[in-house]
Amino acid sequence: MRPEDLGNFETAWCPGCGNFGILDALKDALVKLDIDMHKTVFVSGIGQAAKEPQYLNCNFFNGLHGRAIPAATGIKLANKDLHVIVTSGDGDIYGEGGNHFIHAIRRNIDITVIVHDNQIYGLTKGQASPTSDLGFVTKVQPHGVINEPVHPLAMAIALGAGFVARSFSGDKAHLSSMIQQAVAFKGFSLVDVLQPCVTFNKKNNFAWYKHRIQPLPQDYDAHNKALAFEKALQWGDAIPVGVIYRDGRPAYEDACGLMAEKSILSQGPDPSKLTQILQEFF
Repeated sequence: MRPEDLGNFETAWCPGCGNFGILDALKDALVKLDIDMHKTVFVSGIGQAAKEPQYLNCNFFNGLHGRAIPAATGIKLANKDLHVIVTSGDGDIYGEGGNHFIHAIRRNIDITVIVHDNQIYGLTKGQASPTSDLGFVTKVQPHGVINEPVHPLAMAIALGAGFVARSFSGDKAHLSSMIQQAVAFKGFSLVDVLQPCVTFNKKNNFAWYKHRIQPLPQDYDAHNKALAFEKALQWGDAIPVGVIYRDGRPAYEDACGLMAEKSILSQGPDPSKLTQILQEFF
């Protein structure tokens, strides 16, 4: 597969949007993984980031706001042989979809979740998102954000996510590597992508991130959970990027006896069981 096979579409994104870098890195990762796109499904919710699957030659499902993960869960459980990739924004995944995010991690559904984290709601004109910094001023929060921001990486680690990574939309090679590792991982994988919103977030711009992101050292132990928490919570003058945490436990599809041998899709219906259930009411 070549990058051009994935399509080249006119987008609705603002010029200079970080989404372009994420799309380029995603294409690069898919080509290097040599994934069969007929066996891959992208799922998203609502938002500028959620439009990404519309700009790919791929199978995709656009759900309701915050409902990308349950749709992805259903797709994966129906056919465990598929690669299922969620790509949506910080508001969609951590805000409206926060409850689904929590329980998909607990179940350890074998899906990859790529979050375009620009710390703002870009589609609905710039209100604060769950990851907005304290004091961040918007038209909706003119006196500054007073709520403590969500720490998605620390939350994912605490809930038992096996692969937790952070990258930056301005570093294609690094982001592509994180996506490749996440898709190849067996179990729930999260890639939080720091991404500027050039229209509504004038604080966290490209320069702001470039001066702060720091790749994890080569001798960093991603299996050290205590150290992973420390890195996941680090924010400010230095923001670590890379695979923050990696661990292995059985994915839900392997732990569930119903799908141990073959996917639900390939099992087919058994009318006799329905007849048996109906007879209980007579």
